[in-house]
Amino acid sequence: MSYPHVLTPEEKLAEAKNQLNLPRIVVICGSTRFMAEMTEADLRETKAGRIVVKPGCDMKSPHELWSDPVEAEALKARLDDLHRAKIRLADDVLVVGDYIGDSTRAEIAYARSLAKPVRFTHPEVDPDA
Repeated sequence: MSYPHVLTPEEKLAEAKNQLNLPRIVVICGSTRFMAEMTEADLRETKAGRIVVKPGCDMKSPHELWSDPVEAEALKARLDDLHRAKIRLADDVLVVGDYIGDSTRAEIAYARSLAKPVRFTHPEVDPDA
């Protein structure tokens, strides 16, 4: 007797995106020191017909929402979780910038663990190249 294949949550998401006829979704990763480059990448990816998600906060720039160090630390953890959710949602990852720090390196490893294609604006910084 053959049992039907039970779809994983990832397969269900992919099927739902397919049924909705959604364009590819790309998540932009990289150090927030490259926010201007991320904006440019967003423009180019959008022009190419892709849905773009990227970091929404630059915690290296002063702002009242993260002026308290204790609250900033908690916010950073929540933003890291949120960005991993963006990676799960995306079809592929675009790493922006000519520098890869620890956070971006972890995001690349996470994306690759999920078998997400990873592209680089500067391929020479690929930690696995």
